[in-house]
Amino acid sequence: MLAIRLDKELEQELDLLVKAKGSNRSSVVREAIVRYMEDNEDLKLVHQALSESGQRKSLKEIRTDLGLDS
Repeated sequence: MLAIRLDKELEQELDLLVKAKGSNRSSVVREAIVRYMEDNEDLKLVHQALSESGQRKSLKEIRTDLGLDS
């Protein structure tokens, strides 16, 4: 069980999101926490890969390598 306090504005935004999704507060907050944790794990893996490879490329280089820029 977890209890959190939200300021009034954030609580109102959460309630609007809950209503729009047809869900409930617990489900929306749980989903947000899971996504946050997954993002942090991905970031950790990126940092680990960068430190192991020692190679870095700019965003422009990556876009070019992927054929995203003409």
